[in-house]
Amino acid sequence: MLRISCRCCGGASPSHPGRRAFLAGAAAAAAGALWPLQAVGAGSPVPKTTLTSDQALQLLKTGNEDFRTDAPYRAQQGRERRVELARGQAPFCVLVGCSDSRVPPELLFGRGLGELFIVRNAGNTVDTAALGSIEYGVGVLGCPLVVVLGHESCGAVAAAVEVVERNATFPGVIGEMVQPIIPAVLAARGQPGDLLDASVRSNARRVAARLKTQSTVVQDGLREGRLRIVAARYSLADGNVEWFEDI
Repeated sequence: MLRISCRCCGGASPSHPGRRAFLAGAAAAAAGALWPLQAVGAGSPVPKTTLTSDQALQLLKTGNEDFRTDAPYRAQQGRERRVELARGQAPFCVLVGCSDSRVPPELLFGRGLGELFIVRNAGNTVDTAALGSIEYGVGVLGCPLVVVLGHESCGAVAAAVEVVERNATFPGVIGEMVQPIIPAVLAARGQPGDLLDASVRSNARRVAARLKTQSTVVQDGLREGRLRIVAARYSLADGNVEWFEDI
């Protein structure tokens, strides 16, 4: 019979108290390591927002108006706010935006730490990782609003326009990145005015509309009346956000 020796005091029994203590400690350590995963969906120390979808949207509109007119504002970002957020987060909006350095969501909406749950990539599209992030913001964090924000002179949308109009190619995986934007460009081709700007608007609207069919988590929120999805376009020069609420 194989006998396992206990190093703590030389005992030979597998059920020796010293070994039991070691195994119990290891189990406790493993449970501690898994705690963040087990806690997903559990009650946060920071209460979820009580804002309705309309109230959340109005906060963004007011914040953008202050930003656009250079009105003074005090965002929540001091030491007390940092300490509070160390216990958990409770944002009121999931914002899907472009990676463009000229479009920082917290600044153009006058928001502070812990208020926006932001998903950014070139062209403000939604892939698997982005969709999972949106579902986390809606289903776990309790955000009542999802905003898909496009912007003037978007480089990713411009690349998609080049593909459609001139059969352009791009190095690396840039071409693959802009592929989801191509349907929005095709839909915008018959519209009057500048094709790039029409495509920016079309892309934001299309991404927002598709969220309603891509995710059961989003669908549940919409059906229960606790979630709203809107699209928008940001103007680089004047700082104004144009809202498309009929999604």
